[in-house]
Amino acid sequence: MDRETGWPRMGLRTGPRTPPAGVARAPRPRLAQGVPGAPPPPAARRPRRRGPRLLAAVGVGLLLAGGGVVAVDRLGQDRAAPAPLTPAGRALAAAGAGRPAALADLAALIGERRERVRRAPADRASWAVLGAALAERAARSGAPGAYTEAERALQRALAQGGTPDVRALTGLAVLASARQDWAGAVRWGEAARDRAPGRVGAYRVLLEAYPGTGDAEGADRALERLRKVRPGPVAEVAAAWVHRERGWREDAEATVYDAAARAATPAERAAALSRAGDLAWERGEAETALARYEGALRAEPEHDGAAAGRARALAGLGRSEEALTAWARARAAAPRPGYAVESGELLLALGRSAEAADHFALARHQAAALARDGVRQEPVLGRLEADHGDPAEAVRLLTEEHRRHPGPAASGALGWALHKAGRSAEALPRLRAAVKDGPNTARPAYHLGMVHLALGERGAARRQLTRALRLAPQFSPLHAERARRELAALGEPAWGPPPA
Repeated sequence: MDRETGWPRMGLRTGPRTPPAGVARAPRPRLAQGVPGAPPPPAARRPRRRGPRLLAAVGVGLLLAGGGVVAVDRLGQDRAAPAPLTPAGRALAAAGAGRPAALADLAALIGERRERVRRAPADRASWAVLGAALAERAARSGAPGAYTEAERALQRALAQGGTPDVRALTGLAVLASARQDWAGAVRWGEAARDRAPGRVGAYRVLLEAYPGTGDAEGADRALERLRKVRPGPVAEVAAAWVHRERGWREDAEATVYDAAARAATPAERAAALSRAGDLAWERGEAETALARYEGALRAEPEHDGAAAGRARALAGLGRSEEALTAWARARAAAPRPGYAVESGELLLALGRSAEAADHFALARHQAAALARDGVRQEPVLGRLEADHGDPAEAVRLLTEEHRRHPGPAASGALGWALHKAGRSAEALPRLRAAVKDGPNTARPAYHLGMVHLALGERGAARRQLTRALRLAPQFSPLHAERARRELAALGEPAWGPPPA
């Protein structure tokens, strides 16, 4: 068993291999005579002459011991031993392969390219690489100011003229996605894909952006193309989330399992394990989710998504003080206002309302800072206002979000805001659509159940609240307990004939 994932190891079979019965073993190819390294035929074999060979072996050994970079291959030809990649080189290689880079390597690449463009301000390629690296770091750190810096570098790359650099186009797509501008991410991502159909980066962005615009078929097409261009862990992590968005939980689990098993780098392994943790959490398996998130953090300690997932899992297991510490770690890794909202709700569930209010104030402050940097914050602010502020303001924010990005997530968020604003009849069709077309998770079912309850539809309310708790008994430290209380008040269904 793998200590990090809890999954069985998928090792290679060892021991002798024999062909199946009835299948002849292919003959081993022979080297032609006269090729260096080929053994002479038996009849022509000569007595061994150790001297020259011994001297050659000593010479090679001295070269290697002295740190030389020239080796002799088995055919006697000189070849240069590959130099190890620098941290910046590793980040550049990861970007070319469509894999996540380690954050330390990404920082090294940014520093190197900043120096290059300082010396050569007209170096379009370096501006493109710098901007793309800055966009990737902004997406993963969530730091205010990082987005604007990335945009300036990417626009500088395009302003040099000539054919647009595909790295700049992909970087703009990543930046738009990080800002939750799904339409912009689709526009730039498709431009990058059309410019270089064989590169991976554009497909990764499109797989996130298409669902944000409600285009499930576009996501399917992008996934099919990514699997052809670059089969492997990157494609499988993306596929897992596409399956999750469709509610195909078993398919999502199988693909992310494969991605974690085949990950080639720590950053790639962390991305796969963090997604695996998300899926386990949404299935209500808090212990499994915690193991996945901790495995991701061992692979990449700065992974804020895994840190936030670990905090959720700890809260779900009743380890509240540990969860609050974990939330502090996640907020330090990336100042995302959603993290402050979730930690505030945990404090509310613990009866610490004054501290919770401080966390909600922090969320509003962080959202304002990110909005100044072009990052859309309507979804998280709408959730905050609906549950802990002004529901009418939540309706305004989420109506605009739904207009820009129609889809199950926006529809469900707007429906909940309408319900909290006292407009449950308007909320009902939106929440039904979110449950029907969105991922098979607990929170939309809980929201729908509460709307049915407000409308006096007791049977439908009981079904949806039961479903929410069956999907994930601890989906929220605040709302899961509310669901249990309402179910207890509803009692068991009456089995007699309907009233006359």
